[in-house]
Amino acid sequence: MRDLTTAIFSSPFFGITLSIVTFFIGVKIQAKCKTPICNPLLIAIVLSIGVLLLLDIPYESYNEGGYIINLFLAPATACLAVSIYSRLGILKQYWFPILLGCAAGSAASMGSIYLMCRLFGLDEALTYSLIPKSVTTPIAVSVASAHGGMAPVTIVAVLITGILGSILAPVLIKVFRIKDPVAAGLGIGACSHAVGTSKALELGEIQGAMSGLAIGVCGIITVLFSLLL
Repeated sequence: MRDLTTAIFSSPFFGITLSIVTFFIGVKIQAKCKTPICNPLLIAIVLSIGVLLLLDIPYESYNEGGYIINLFLAPATACLAVSIYSRLGILKQYWFPILLGCAAGSAASMGSIYLMCRLFGLDEALTYSLIPKSVTTPIAVSVASAHGGMAPVTIVAVLITGILGSILAPVLIKVFRIKDPVAAGLGIGACSHAVGTSKALELGEIQGAMSGLAIGVCGIITVLFSLLL
């Protein structure tokens, strides 16, 4: 019986099933509570960690399936091009503000992290792990690794940034009275990548399209800026 249990937990299907079930629960909880704090991804993380700790399952066993899910991250990010294509007219109309806004957002994100890391005396490896926190995971890991950063730290930083962005974005939009959907979408995508874009899509089609666009533009700009570090 013990061997059977070990085989089940070591199977890739366990990690995949656990991830899907916990995220599904998170979606249901958010739909019922209707508050940004109940973020489905955050709930899924907490539930997954709880199951692993409760059943004393090694992370390596869970990651047999989690790694397979991670392989779909880059294609899923590329699929955001569909929403961008549907708003090509807006892209052509606002190409300069979009480029300038994404450049400013990337510079602010990278610059603030660099200065704070220097202020708190963090070493270079940790600094370069945190600098690309505001772009999507595949790009962030590549940028961090190229400068000697630690991929696990970068992934966690990107995840936290995305969750905080999705939670705080609707509040900040109201506080600063941002009426333009293009500006709102670009701001969300520039600071909280794909996780934030999921929230932008809930706010509106234009916000979602512009947030998806910001992911790609900010990713390219972040790679270029990282060459100056």
